[in-house]
Amino acid sequence: MKWLNQLFEKKQIQSSMELYASQFYEKIIDIGLRVVITFVFFLIGIWIIRLIRKIIKKSLVKVHADLGVQQFLDSLSKVILTTILIFMIASNFGVDAASIVAVLGSAGVALGLALQGSLSNFAGGVLILLLKPFKVGDYIIEDTNKNSGTVTEIQLFYTKLLTLDKKIVVLPNGTLANTSLVNHTTSLQRKLNLVFYITYESDFKKAKELILECLQLQEYIIKEEDCMVVLDGLEQTGVKIVARAIVLNEHYFQVKWELLEQVKEKFDQEGIVFQTVSVKTPF
Repeated sequence: MKWLNQLFEKKQIQSSMELYASQFYEKIIDIGLRVVITFVFFLIGIWIIRLIRKIIKKSLVKVHADLGVQQFLDSLSKVILTTILIFMIASNFGVDAASIVAVLGSAGVALGLALQGSLSNFAGGVLILLLKPFKVGDYIIEDTNKNSGTVTEIQLFYTKLLTLDKKIVVLPNGTLANTSLVNHTTSLQRKLNLVFYITYESDFKKAKELILECLQLQEYIIKEEDCMVVLDGLEQTGVKIVARAIVLNEHYFQVKWELLEQVKEKFDQEGIVFQTVSVKTPF
């Protein structure tokens, strides 16, 4: 009888192990199928998100929305749609949506305190789009750190500038929304301000005539506006002569560089000697 009991116990253990193994394999297969389905669902979700973003972009283009608005809403829609996709994937694994919301709510408070700067940048981006102190394509100078360049992107948290030497400057939207800045693109005209220093031995009247002649020969200088060439000071560095004119904004740098070259050539021809040359530019 004893050996029968042992045999029976062995069969029970064997059947239990077989049952456990079958259940284990079923769980593995179930998890594997869920992972595969989730991966496929994720790929489909990413494709749908891209499709929705394209539709949003086309709609904004049709209504002639600013490029900055298009970039900002594209970034915002990407974040929202990706968050929704993550919620749906989590629910596929049996995670309760209410639990996720509760956890995110608790985490949101902590993250909100930790990421105050990022939230400020987001709010700054919204203000930039609403108030429109600048748009993509404008040349701006911000007063905080004197960064300047052409606006290339307005994203959720940052704005990108392309400088004259082809560098990318990334500025927080919060900083741009809370500081003064100069937008040189909003006006079609721009003041050209050049400062020259010549020696006391040089003929300053002749120098003024030569500079004024160079200004009058420039086709992009607006002739209806007064061109001014004046003696502005007698300093240790020499006789200070200031030249001012109004030019078309798009030709500002071309006119400035050509004028400097022309003035230098004429001064050399007439024997007028530079003490020092200081070019005051607004950027």
